[in-house]
Amino acid sequence: MRRLPLLALLLASATFPAWARGTIQRVEIRGLEHDEAMENNVRLALGVNSEIGKTQGESRLEFLLLNAEREARQALEPFGYYSPKITVDAPRDADDNIAVTVNVTPGEPVRVRESRVEILGPGGEDQYLARDLAGFRPTVGEAFDHATYDASRDGISRRLAERGYFDADFMSREVRVTRADHAADIDLVWDSGYRFDMGPTVFHQDYFLPGLLERLVTWEEGSYFHQGKLDRLRQSLVKLDYFSAIDIQPLTDQASDDLRVPIDVNLVLAKRTVYTAGLSYGSESGAGVRFGMERRYVNERGHKLATDLDWAQNRKNLLVQYRIPAFAWLDGWYTGAFSAYDEQTDYIDLRNVRLLASRSGEINERWIAAASLIALRERWSYDMDAATGQRLYTYSTLLSPEVTGTYTGVDTRLFPRHGLSLSLAMRGGAEGLGSDTNFVQGWASGSWFQGVGAADRLILRGEAGATWTSDLVAMPPSLRFFAGGDRSIRGYAWREVGPRTPPPDNFALGGRYVLTGSVEYEHYFKAGPWGMAAFVDGGDAFDSPDEYKLHLGVGVGARWRSPIGGVRIDIAHGLDDPDSSFQIYLSLGANL
Repeated sequence: MRRLPLLALLLASATFPAWARGTIQRVEIRGLEHDEAMENNVRLALGVNSEIGKTQGESRLEFLLLNAEREARQALEPFGYYSPKITVDAPRDADDNIAVTVNVTPGEPVRVRESRVEILGPGGEDQYLARDLAGFRPTVGEAFDHATYDASRDGISRRLAERGYFDADFMSREVRVTRADHAADIDLVWDSGYRFDMGPTVFHQDYFLPGLLERLVTWEEGSYFHQGKLDRLRQSLVKLDYFSAIDIQPLTDQASDDLRVPIDVNLVLAKRTVYTAGLSYGSESGAGVRFGMERRYVNERGHKLATDLDWAQNRKNLLVQYRIPAFAWLDGWYTGAFSAYDEQTDYIDLRNVRLLASRSGEINERWIAAASLIALRERWSYDMDAATGQRLYTYSTLLSPEVTGTYTGVDTRLFPRHGLSLSLAMRGGAEGLGSDTNFVQGWASGSWFQGVGAADRLILRGEAGATWTSDLVAMPPSLRFFAGGDRSIRGYAWREVGPRTPPPDNFALGGRYVLTGSVEYEHYFKAGPWGMAAFVDGGDAFDSPDEYKLHLGVGVGARWRSPIGGVRIDIAHGLDDPDSSFQIYLSLGANL
């Protein structure tokens, strides 16, 4: 019995010479360059990797190097490689520095030979669970990747819970690996148990009127349980901005005899009033200050009040908005708003007041719509009376119904890589019904995102608008179309592109139509948060189709994917005689 340890010691001595002391300088892994995930897993598993730069004694060195082969072997198993060939070389130089090389030949992976994946009980008849079973991976013939198997198994377990099968459990959960045959046999069976139903929903809060928040519950008591219903309720409560904490729990341990699960909604009221303040500066508006006050809830009926004041040297804007919840249908708001705007720049003297009444609603998770009635009174002037030296003003009064819609179908709103977003608006007015002129106006804009590989993104953007009226002069500047700026044609200033007054003034008038487009390509270094972009923008604002002239702008930009959204800095040059050689733009947010 004493010969076995001696034999092991002799074998170890034959593989690795006896050293007094040595320092591991680097660890290299060869043979896995084709698979970064496997290489990283092996590197993390190697104990010798954590000893780089440390001087080790003889026994410790031998222990680390003998363990390296076993650690590398185990690190490959999750990827389906159970029979790799692994050798460890550890030459040393005259200064007792050691370079460790782990040579790996993965060999043939273990593949799924037989697979039994089933759900017994009522869940076996559930069409959504049947789709998950049909999509289970790895399938017969595929390499048995542990991560893929775990994701499929856990996904079905989560789906059972999401769909109300709270008593679901495994009847069989086994994977048999036969190394000699390079085969894996999967035996995975659930017993779903009965499906539970939605029980009574109780809101725990002590401020709002009873029954107000209950209107957000979109399901009937007694309908099948589904976690998505609770998620939808949570989203609605978050959008209200009434609460600092929202906890929604199905009380499965209190389910009734008829399998109805009570839903407990615990809410913590947020701070009632929020104040904001800031500084602003614009090349045309000048220096300014901004103040805001929002009452998240004015009263126990859930009404809201918001006031924003933007006071700059050349532009001033006041907005007061009052909102009343309209949860009974389309999860929206009744809104009344008043705004006053004053602009005194080199090229225009403009003032207007606007009253708005609207009803907004969330049609589904992607579409939000609003129907409004807007009363507008606007006064503007571009020039002086040569005889009197006084301003020549034009006045316009419009009463117009308006319908707007926004569509957001992207993979993630913070930094979309795939999908489409749209904004649509249609408004109109008629003489004799509160407006000085007959008009109809339509407008649409959209952005399309397409990820390219792991590090790049292609963005296409477009805008189109048209005004149909017999009296364009009566259309105030705030309802005309302009082009130029960071959301239009970069390389030109805001409102620079479009019809203008005759020289020498050459002031922007705004057009009957607008048509712009943009192509942008972004690259993020090593798929990280920092990147750069190149883009081409083009388009025009114009009064008739034969006046359309394509204005192009080209540029480059820096990008930062911050935790709160994208930060973009662009520098662009207009190719059609712009007012300035270059324009610089700073913008924040998802750019939907």
